[in-house]
Amino acid sequence: MKIVRDLLDRVEPLFREGGRFRLFRPIYAAGAAILLSPLDRTRAAPHVRDPLDVKRYMSLVIIALLPCMAASVYFFGLRVLAMVLVSYAAGGAVEVLFAIVRKDDVNEGFLVTGLLFPLVLPPSTPFWMVAVGVVFGVLVGKELFGGTGRNLFNPALVGRVFLALAYPRAMSSSWGIPGSGLFGHVTQFSVDAVSGATPLAAAKSGGLVPLWDLFFGSVSGSAGETSAAAVLLGGAFLLLVGVASWRTVAATLGAFAVMTFALHGGSPMMTLWHLLAGGILFGAFFMATDPVSSPLTKAGRWSYGIIIGVAAALIRNLTGYVEGVMFAILLGNVFAPILDEIFVTARVRRLREEG
Repeated sequence: MKIVRDLLDRVEPLFREGGRFRLFRPIYAAGAAILLSPLDRTRAAPHVRDPLDVKRYMSLVIIALLPCMAASVYFFGLRVLAMVLVSYAAGGAVEVLFAIVRKDDVNEGFLVTGLLFPLVLPPSTPFWMVAVGVVFGVLVGKELFGGTGRNLFNPALVGRVFLALAYPRAMSSSWGIPGSGLFGHVTQFSVDAVSGATPLAAAKSGGLVPLWDLFFGSVSGSAGETSAAAVLLGGAFLLLVGVASWRTVAATLGAFAVMTFALHGGSPMMTLWHLLAGGILFGAFFMATDPVSSPLTKAGRWSYGIIIGVAAALIRNLTGYVEGVMFAILLGNVFAPILDEIFVTARVRRLREEG
């Protein structure tokens, strides 16, 4: 790595203010940060590092997503990888453009958004639609709020909801039937794939997919959400390394299970079935736990998760939508700031009274 460090140090003056390539400083800084440690260092002691900096968060979430990515490629073919490349290219272009305009660095957090977005799409989604969705999500969901750390909503979900509302027919007819291995039904780089009903859509008509298929992922659905085993494996990793809040996950899944149990006449089997079907597990572990758009207080995280779990169950079971997780998480994002304010204010008031 010393060779890479020496090379980057040698060309770095070209990207400084007054250098020949100063406008492309964000691109240089992003590449250097990915390859090596952050460029900015304190010159004297004490040297303090944030235990959860952006780079560490990005790396751990990407590692956690690898089981979901592997499962999606196995069941739906190599086309999923192409969707990821399109997502990175289109969304990354927006990030770079805004970084150049603002004369700021490109935040590595987009590497997570760029991977999450195609995993919440049907595997046969047209490539142009992937590009449009991720551009909208990054632009409207993050950059218009001021960039990473200032966004109210999860950018990947903003792009997903936009596609669902703008192109409902295309988004409801792009479900691929899982193939066998890398070269399955939707491996081709086209949308002329066999389309099948998702487990939740089939359930609306009275048919239930076996729990075994839901657990391992041999069902139709969004690319990264069909295998509950892969999601649980990646989610457990996020909890173990402390990136995801276990309170948010527990509150989301607990509230969803309780509400589903009540709506289905106290049936434990139907409750388990709904927990494994659709995107509730993926949403609880990977989307609801986004540290920027979720609450920071412990009590806020419990309340936030309950809002998402209850809303997801109600939308899924009592509306025309077969899945309500993405809408429920965006609803939770709306409440996140006020939840923190409520509990922080209550805590300060209680401390003053005790003092």
